[in-house]
Amino acid sequence: MADDTPGGSLSGLKQNEAREFHAIFVTSFLFFTGIAVVAHFLVWLWRPWFPGVEGYSMLNDSTEKLVSFMSYIA
Repeated sequence: MADDTPGGSLSGLKQNEAREFHAIFVTSFLFFTGIAVVAHFLVWLWRPWFPGVEGYSMLNDSTEKLVSFMSYIA
């Protein structure tokens, strides 16, 4: 069969080894991406990337943060 022939793929992995590597790679990529999304969201809550007209000083109060956040969505 094609799985038992040496040199059948560029990586030198057999079909089942390639599938196992792919599964581990996809899982770790999704885990890393999830952590990155959470980290970006937390940093955005701390200091939004696009401040309002008055700059970052307008974000001193939590209600102003919410109003600023809603203005970007709407």
